[in-house]
Amino acid sequence: MEIILSNASSKPIYEQITSQIKGMIMSGKLQPGDPMPSMRKLAKELHVSVITTQRAYDDLVRDGFIVTVPAKGTFVSAQNQDFIREENLRKIEEHLSEVSELAKQNGVPLESLKEILEVLYSEQE
Repeated sequence: MEIILSNASSKPIYEQITSQIKGMIMSGKLQPGDPMPSMRKLAKELHVSVITTQRAYDDLVRDGFIVTVPAKGTFVSAQNQDFIREENLRKIEEHLSEVSELAKQNGVPLESLKEILEVLYSEQE
């Protein structure tokens, strides 16, 4: 599992770990049932404290991305498609909010934005 941490990021280390693991799960790089490294092993690989990896894992468990089975380990949970869809919709809303703000700042009318989105969306089909 490749996780890249940045000291220059405004995000705390545990959030960087959490968001990258969520991304791997949502993209399919990590599949339901895949084993996760132990908190100690991940901490050692990333050169961070076990408390940092524990906090990341706690957030992932809380959000339903991973599950810990006593005496067996931690695994990617069976994906809840509705939850993943909601998470992706939230990301889409964030991006569209940024686009909307940038368009307003530069005088781009709503109709032009709609046209651009329709073109981009149809190119993906």
